[in-house]
Amino acid sequence: MSHPSIQPADASRMREQALDWFVRRRGEAFGAREEQAFQDWLAADPLHREAFERWGGEWQAFDAIPQDMRNLLQRNLAYDRAMEAASPAGTPAMPAMPSRRRVLVPAVAVAAVVAVAAGTGLLAWNHWEAQPVFVQAMATRRGQQLDVPLPDGSRLRLDTATRLEISYYRQRREVRLLEGQAAFSVQGDPARPFHVLAGPLRITVVGTRFFVRHTPDIAGSEGVHVAVEEGRVRVGQAARGAGTEADLLLSPGQQVSSNAQGALSAVSPVSSAGLAPWRDHRVRFDNQRLDRALAELARYGDPRLVIADPAVAALPITGVFDPRDMATFRRVLPASLPVRLKETEGGAAEVVLAR
Repeated sequence: MSHPSIQPADASRMREQALDWFVRRRGEAFGAREEQAFQDWLAADPLHREAFERWGGEWQAFDAIPQDMRNLLQRNLAYDRAMEAASPAGTPAMPAMPSRRRVLVPAVAVAAVVAVAAGTGLLAWNHWEAQPVFVQAMATRRGQQLDVPLPDGSRLRLDTATRLEISYYRQRREVRLLEGQAAFSVQGDPARPFHVLAGPLRITVVGTRFFVRHTPDIAGSEGVHVAVEEGRVRVGQAARGAGTEADLLLSPGQQVSSNAQGALSAVSPVSSAGLAPWRDHRVRFDNQRLDRALAELARYGDPRLVIADPAVAALPITGVFDPRDMATFRRVLPASLPVRLKETEGGAAEVVLAR
């Protein structure tokens, strides 16, 4: 029996739909309602069944994929299911066709893997290499910190007001720090280096513990700061790619900073206490301008202190403070600088010169 000819775009869409259904039917949450929707899809066109059965044959090639890659794919699918379960109450459990937002990303990754195992050539291999096997976005609210375990045993700790994106590929691991600061404890894997992209910089490691800060919206702190606690870290401009001669190699107890354009400072020592005091809910100021100190405290909460006088803004402040305890900071401030607090409406105060 011959079938009516179909256009390439229709064939591609049909194959994609068949793969979506194939992946969903192998999941744990596929119930009677979903099965009925699947049977309706099969009955709508004889070519649907052919496309679905073709995927069944090709899926056997999945057994040729290394176990670690299959584990990462399964973790990614499990994360998607967890995000779906956390969606607001009342969201439909299953539409008539699988949701592309929830299914298509892992489905495309699986499709690329199957294509490689089936030996469809260099193009399929390159496509597979370019697909992330684990993707996650994380963010903390103002005043919040968060510990994040990763699939390979690495761990992140996010400070307040921090956003980052995690992407694991077959031959590399990548974290893009959009803003804020984070501590990285990286599980060693020479076959898959770990890259942190922060503003204009790329930080590359194999296994180590280090800290990165990127706060582009804070005056005076628009660049990137990197400090190493354990292991070695290579720091360079992201635009040049990894492993160039211009990169700097940091050892334990060393730090480096850049400006917003990526120009690196000289490498300098850093004490263990100065590596990342935010882990212990502390902020450290060393002759910092008062207005920039208040901007840093504002990352953790509203200090309810304002400055209108440029002379007050430029006053230097030194000390270690708990950003959660602004009452103590208010008491210490007039004793540390020639200022007083002028109360305003709503419990806020203006910092003015003492007369």
